[in-house]
Amino acid sequence: MKQDIVHIGLVVRDYDEAIDFYVNKLKFELIEDTYQPEQDKRWVVVSPPGSKGVTLLLAKASKPEQMDFIGNQAGGRVFLFLNTDNFWRDYERMVAEGIHFVRPPAEQEYGTVAVFEDLYGNLWDLLQLKDNHPISSRLKALV
Repeated sequence: MKQDIVHIGLVVRDYDEAIDFYVNKLKFELIEDTYQPEQDKRWVVVSPPGSKGVTLLLAKASKPEQMDFIGNQAGGRVFLFLNTDNFWRDYERMVAEGIHFVRPPAEQEYGTVAVFEDLYGNLWDLLQLKDNHPISSRLKALV
């Protein structure tokens, strides 16, 4: 059997401001932006550059109770993990773009990592895993 997780839903306040952040600041690719008139919503999908894995579905909060989850999808924990092939290149570019890092870069046994906030306050790890990390071999198999 083969299965894949293809999207992770990320609750956002506004489609266009979220697209602006992910595409223009994080340099993600806009994969799809389709209006669905029957539900009066958009299907907005973004992905890190060159990624063949999971994508983010930017889902605009449509009910008052969903608004509470914008920026707090993981209860204050790191929610998403963005792996890169060049940590320092991406870290420096993100700092230049005004991305707020809440924890500075650190060398860990698994690789180099720093924690940043997205436009709503969700926490992300920017990381470059060491070549001997189990996830590194999985990522190389996707290429």
